[in-house]
Amino acid sequence: MQLDQRYVLIDCGEGTQIQLSKQNIRMSRVRTILISHLHGDHYFGLIGLLSTMHLFGRKHPLTIYAPPELEKILELQLRASETNLCYKLTFIPLTHEGIKEIHREKQFTIQAFPLTHGIKCYGFIIKETPKEWRINKANLLEEMLIQEIITLKQGLDVLHEDGTIKYALKIHALEPRQSRSYAYCSDTRYDEDIIPYIKNVDLLYHEATFSEEMKDRAERTNHSTASQAATIAKQSMAKKLLLGHYSTRYKDPAPLLEEAKAIFEETYLTHEGETITLKE
Repeated sequence: MQLDQRYVLIDCGEGTQIQLSKQNIRMSRVRTILISHLHGDHYFGLIGLLSTMHLFGRKHPLTIYAPPELEKILELQLRASETNLCYKLTFIPLTHEGIKEIHREKQFTIQAFPLTHGIKCYGFIIKETPKEWRINKANLLEEMLIQEIITLKQGLDVLHEDGTIKYALKIHALEPRQSRSYAYCSDTRYDEDIIPYIKNVDLLYHEATFSEEMKDRAERTNHSTASQAATIAKQSMAKKLLLGHYSTRYKDPAPLLEEAKAIFEETYLTHEGETITLKE
């Protein structure tokens, strides 16, 4: 996921480096990696990515959030290859229950919450921090001081010393643009407990491994159907739903889309290499 010029990588299966290259994403801009769980298709590409960053002489620090068992796996792989990374790698284990903020930067925050998938698994929510008010250029005055402009951008009227209004916020500034949010629900069975965590997100990714006719198999393997993903989206009042993680039995995932859209119209399929932009 890209926010301005910063990238957050969510899961890292085999072939991740190839996809980054195809999308012209510089590895140095990836500062944060989130690993949902330790099934191979979600982390087998990680050690290769870390090693390539080392070979390219990476300077920026890198932070990984993941289930705690991954730390020893990475330590073993690096030790066996006698690799001493040239950049600072910070590993932060995910062990909590409920929802928790795990990462904060000026532009965004990341929260993690548990999913139900047989082994320890986490979903993630990335939220833009509240944005500043915008100066209304049509009403910008030459005599305005820098501090007065800053006050307006903070959502406050500029006052005279006697407390009367000098520059009114609603005249000289425009309301902040909407802060966007994205929820990623990796491998999980149908679980309504996550609904309060992802309430009102702008974009929800939820796995849809099977169609509803294979609901029993979905339950046995701790996965979801397309209908169940759509139900979660509807009940959480998400604005849009992305389906993914289709079983290989579906050469064409169109039936999964049709099934989900019957419940939640704003449903879309994910495709390899596709870029999805959330407008402000």
